[in-house]
Amino acid sequence: MTSQELLTQYGPREAMEYDLVIVGAGPAGLAAAIRAKQLAAAAGNEVAVVVLEKGSEPGAHILSGAVMDPRALNELFPDWQAMGAPLKQAVTGDEVLFLSETGATRTPGWLTPDCFHNEGNYVISLGALTKWLSEQAEALGVEIFPGFTAAEVLYAEDGSVRGVATGNLGIGKDGQPHDGFQLGMELLGKYTIFAEGARGHLGRQLIAKFALDADSDPQSYALGIKELWEVPAAQAKPGHVVHTAGWPMDSQTYGGGFLYHLEGNRVTLGFVVGLNYENPWLSPFEEMQRWKAHLSIRAHLEGGKRISYGARAITAGGLLSLPKTIFPGGALVGCEAGYLNAARIKGSHAAIKTGMLAAEAAVEALAAGRQHDLLSAYPAAFEASWLHAELHQSRNFKQWFKWGNLVGAVMTGVEQWLLPKLGIKTPPWTVHRTQADHRYLKPAADCPKIDYPKPDNQLTFDRLSSVFVSNTNHEENQPAHLTLKDASVPVGVNLAIYGGPESRYCPAGVYEFVKLESGADALQINAQNCVHCKTCDIKDPTQNIVWVTPEGGGGPNYAGM
Repeated sequence: MTSQELLTQYGPREAMEYDLVIVGAGPAGLAAAIRAKQLAAAAGNEVAVVVLEKGSEPGAHILSGAVMDPRALNELFPDWQAMGAPLKQAVTGDEVLFLSETGATRTPGWLTPDCFHNEGNYVISLGALTKWLSEQAEALGVEIFPGFTAAEVLYAEDGSVRGVATGNLGIGKDGQPHDGFQLGMELLGKYTIFAEGARGHLGRQLIAKFALDADSDPQSYALGIKELWEVPAAQAKPGHVVHTAGWPMDSQTYGGGFLYHLEGNRVTLGFVVGLNYENPWLSPFEEMQRWKAHLSIRAHLEGGKRISYGARAITAGGLLSLPKTIFPGGALVGCEAGYLNAARIKGSHAAIKTGMLAAEAAVEALAAGRQHDLLSAYPAAFEASWLHAELHQSRNFKQWFKWGNLVGAVMTGVEQWLLPKLGIKTPPWTVHRTQADHRYLKPAADCPKIDYPKPDNQLTFDRLSSVFVSNTNHEENQPAHLTLKDASVPVGVNLAIYGGPESRYCPAGVYEFVKLESGADALQINAQNCVHCKTCDIKDPTQNIVWVTPEGGGGPNYAGM
């Protein structure tokens, strides 16, 4: 049954009204909620704030490196250390390596660009910080609804956003309601802030509906694949930060690795692959596994144990790919809009700052008796902020790599090291990109196949065992949340021309080409495996795959990530 048919038969939906509805309990959404409550309390006012979170709890779906710049957190909670925020391990040293297949060259500290220096930053679990932020939000009176997906944007008659509807529960694979059926509810807000993270399901719709990206470069994405390890105490180097470039990527493919030592003999590491890669035989998951086998990386891990795994698409286009962030009735914040600074490999500080700025604009509007209009003060405040200056300085970073890794590395050095030495704070030139990531794949016949080694199950692993340690689970009797616009395209186009790239770019083994009894090929979608990384929604060369929200609470449950 369609949503409209369900509404006709079982409706109307229950509605709850708030001043501010926030979609997503990540750092951006929670910062917005907290800042709104702080400002209202300071003014002696009441602001009703609700946050929807599709994960089983705040932090369950959060995945990041992460080395965190505390600048925005300092503004949100100046006394965060006394409050017990989980930023416990300061960075103690940086290492930037250029890898070849058999060796590594370390960049001298004096030659390392400022964007790779991490003095004053912290190696953290962003999931743990998110959980802590949710506790602070609730203490201020914010209502948080975990396990509820925001499945639909609700519009007023004048076209403005008036809130969201949560997903229906108890729909079977056949699309029919079963005994556990429960109609979704409407959360109506005077303003709605969307903080779903990169390639948000509703954010994507809003960007298209209001043409928010009409004057922006196409967004650029990368897939980050991460593991968490426990290592022998003798190998632990708390606070040590390693970044790598070069092998195993070829000279034309953007990618690099990170390895951070947390407290407690834990190491968080991962590999990032730009989703504008050309060779459809490339598997980002397999690239990450063979990167771990490099002598410079395995030295940190040998004798240890992998305890968690995850993957997430990240926005990397920066300022030039940033869409307009406001529309009648709402705003986009954090990675939903694309504020991550790819040059610094950091986004959590930007998420918190933009959440705060949007909340400040919303509270000001509410105090003036406004609703459902444009929060123009938000983008104006961003343009006057330290975050805008930071992103403007690194605006060309990802764009240079369209000419290959050598050009990208050289121009990063010029813009992030040489120009600052010369007293030039920001590059006097701007470089644009014109193509979306899904347009870069070449036909499989024109590209060399890549022979990946088999996993040894000690240092390297397969995808299914990796998904297992991500604690991913979905209610089995529900419609697949990975939908196809045209069911004939995967075999007729993707397999025929591109060799079935979805079976390789997905880091969770969701997409599998199988042989039917008739001998024909077919695409099998293992939606149960999905870790909500959104790669398929981004990289599918025909844009035939659309990721939609599953039932609330489904997906990964990242521990310590």
